[in-house]
Amino acid sequence: MNRKRQVVTEFARFLRTETVGGMILLAATAVALLWANSPFSGAYEALRDLHIGPESLHLSLSLGDWAKDGLLAIFFFVAGLELKRELVIGELNNVKAAVLPVVAAVGGMVVPAVIALAVGWGEPGIERAWAIPVATDIAFALGVLAITASGLPSSLRLFLLSLAVVDDLGAIILIAVLFTATFNVVAALVAVALLGLYAFLQHKRVTSPFLYVPLAIGTWVAVHEAGVHATIAGVALALLTRVRKDHYEHEAPALRLEHRLQPWSAGVAVPVFALFAAGVPVNGEALGALFSDKLALGVMLGLVVGKLVGIVGASALAVVFKAAVWPNGAGWRDITAVAMLGGVGFTVSLLISDLALDGAAAEQAKAAVLLASMAASLLAALLLIRRSRVHQQLDEEV
Repeated sequence: MNRKRQVVTEFARFLRTETVGGMILLAATAVALLWANSPFSGAYEALRDLHIGPESLHLSLSLGDWAKDGLLAIFFFVAGLELKRELVIGELNNVKAAVLPVVAAVGGMVVPAVIALAVGWGEPGIERAWAIPVATDIAFALGVLAITASGLPSSLRLFLLSLAVVDDLGAIILIAVLFTATFNVVAALVAVALLGLYAFLQHKRVTSPFLYVPLAIGTWVAVHEAGVHATIAGVALALLTRVRKDHYEHEAPALRLEHRLQPWSAGVAVPVFALFAAGVPVNGEALGALFSDKLALGVMLGLVVGKLVGIVGASALAVVFKAAVWPNGAGWRDITAVAMLGGVGFTVSLLISDLALDGAAAEQAKAAVLLASMAASLLAALLLIRRSRVHQQLDEEV
């Protein structure tokens, strides 16, 4: 199997997994919303806020925080593996092919942030909440694409995957920079030492999970103690994982770990996080308040309008100035349809909402993320179905 065929095959596998994961994520979100807005909302809040874990090492966390800090570390580990593979042997390894999704991702982060900052200027918490609409949810976006865009060129699927991977990298950097309130140097040095040991074991081709599992847990604890958001541990470990297989291996460690952990990430970690994060009030009064709250309005406009304008605008500029070309068989109308999926912020946007804001403000921001993500996914589905039919008609004419 040649390299290009291998990349496409791996992407197809990733797409199928995330389609199922997107459906489970949607179901978990629906359960959270129904439960939090039912007569049993008190039980929901009690479960979400239930603290478990040892007091030492600051590990007595609520179930909601364990989902946010612990389970999402698995999600970011899988995303980091995908990023490492794309950088080394995938689309992002080729500079010319990587330009368009990278530029599009940057545009899709900058414009929403500017819109959110401009609309929410002066509101308490905007100094960090502007980062909420910069993220794109890989699971949801790829799930919608798989369901609605069967007739589109495969190059568009690769474009969205690459864009989402770069988008995740940007969100990871923002989380590390914006949400590190205190910094424990000793714990950070321990984390660096453990990461160095992980890299050494990878270099020596050690494969025993009896070494790697305790090492990964230790790294997570050290990063958590250092004051850096613990999900960064997942990314760091992923980027140190080997992605090129040796001649005697059936598959590289990164791909093997992806196969094993992706179902847990898409089917358990992210849905459980959504179950605890998405339970926000959605009555008429609460929904009406979203459109009068400048911060929430900035989040919604950033996701639905900013993502579209940023991705399409940056892509068009890159093509006009001949820094990049449109994906094979696709044009700006197809990019516009795919760009609308960028507004599906969901998982990472909900995470940043929790990190950036507290109390009622966080609930408002999360409700804004949910409403905007739903609107973006529906608009994207309509555009993608339309573009898919156009491509199918063109194929029939040929």
